[in-house]
Amino acid sequence: MVKIGRFNRLRIIKERSVGYFFDGGEAGDILMPKRHQPDHCAVDDELDVFVFLDAEERLTATVRKPLAQVGEVAWLEVLDVHRVGAFLDWGMTKDLLVPFREMAEPMVAGQHYLVKLLLDDDQRIIGTSRLDEHLSDSAEQVYKTGQDVQLLIAEHTDLGFRAVVDDLYWGILYDNETFQTLHPGQRITGYIRKVREDGKLDLSLKKPGYDAGGTESLAKRILDRIQAQGGFLPLSDKSSPEAIQQAFEVSKKVYKQAVGKLYKERRITIEPGGLRLAPKPAKVTKPAVPAKPAASAPAAKTTYRADAKATKSAKENTLAKPSTPESPRPRPAKAPEGDEANQAPRLRRIRSYNPNETPRKPGPKY
Repeated sequence: MVKIGRFNRLRIIKERSVGYFFDGGEAGDILMPKRHQPDHCAVDDELDVFVFLDAEERLTATVRKPLAQVGEVAWLEVLDVHRVGAFLDWGMTKDLLVPFREMAEPMVAGQHYLVKLLLDDDQRIIGTSRLDEHLSDSAEQVYKTGQDVQLLIAEHTDLGFRAVVDDLYWGILYDNETFQTLHPGQRITGYIRKVREDGKLDLSLKKPGYDAGGTESLAKRILDRIQAQGGFLPLSDKSSPEAIQQAFEVSKKVYKQAVGKLYKERRITIEPGGLRLAPKPAKVTKPAVPAKPAASAPAAKTTYRADAKATKSAKENTLAKPSTPESPRPRPAKAPEGDEANQAPRLRRIRSYNPNETPRKPGPKY
């Protein structure tokens, strides 16, 4: 769906003598006149184009970038005032109309006003300076403390600067949290300092808590300022907040953090009247070290396999027996004879029984 007053990515479907036509889907073909075309494009190319209604209320596309899109707030200059309203410069060939009914106060040619862009009942882009009807004072459960937001400075009040937050909400930058020059219409990145119980936003230009990156950057600025002034800066951590703000556009607390960092690093010294660049430490000359004698060439390394082979060979030589002639095998001993036979143990022979054999007579008894 094509959004009027916003950038849309569309495809070129045809070329005619009047210009290129984009595929607008349900909205139909959208013409991009030649005066609104880029230097190089062709059929089937996809382009990011801003869609609006021309004087004849036809959908028209352009690659020109306006100062604001529908739903955004911008700081615009009034070119002229007519019977229908004021016409403002918003970067397009057709000026932006702010009808009288949408003016918070009468507009004067040559003056700048905060204006929010919106669509009227006929889908034409108009502006309104009645921001209180289109911006909310309460942003409960929308932001968290420390979250970064885009700010548009509106006006200065007794409390501080009123600012538009992300084109949707109002917020306040208190004077004691503002340490740089601000002016209406200025866009700047800020942070949510606190979301109050009623949903109102307290803003800050510095991220709440300790910011290591910001402290490092400020410390470098202080050091550069000291060097540029000959090594001494008549602005110490005891100086007034107004003097610190005028010199570096930061609070005294942030300034003291940066000074403390430089002092711990021994890059400055703190004196009653200001900061002085710390002298560089004298270089200590080290005694000459006698040259070491040239080392002898290292013995050739033996590979693991060769070393293992040598170890095995040495072990075999250690365990090897001396070579002697082989002694003859011992012969079996002869059977005992004579008295030796009588002394040998006798074994009883058991005869098998034979029924046909005549039994022997027993011998005489002794």
